[in-house]
Amino acid sequence: MKDLLYLKDEQLKGFIEKIFVTYRESFSDPKKILKKYQLGTAHHKSLHLISFYEGITISQLLKKLNVTKQSLNRVLNDLKRLDFLEFKKDSKDTRVRHIYLSSKGSKIYNEIFFSQKKRIYKAFLNSSAKEVLNFDQVLKRIINEKL
Repeated sequence: MKDLLYLKDEQLKGFIEKIFVTYRESFSDPKKILKKYQLGTAHHKSLHLISFYEGITISQLLKKLNVTKQSLNRVLNDLKRLDFLEFKKDSKDTRVRHIYLSSKGSKIYNEIFFSQKKRIYKAFLNSSAKEVLNFDQVLKRIINEKL
């Protein structure tokens, strides 16, 4: 592993290019689905986080997306207009609203998820268990998450 510390700039640029292409390709399939509803990447990110963190609050979603209230409000209004979301007031503090996917929202999210799952699952099937585990560890380190 120590030899990796001596990666040249061109090798690092190659990794960055692969990350870019990976992002582009793994989000190209969902774009086709989102386009049917006139939705974009911001909507996809919100749907994903709301699905993953069921009952997330608006302030938590703002932090995870690192966007302004105004841009998040636009996205949430679009998703609400399409009946993809449900909001429930907190039982202790009624100013706090929790966000959930509606059955319609879950259906569209699952369609998006399965389109991405096919590509990623195929890549994992063609990799060893060690490669998959190492890939996960490297991704966590790239996003500065503790292991």
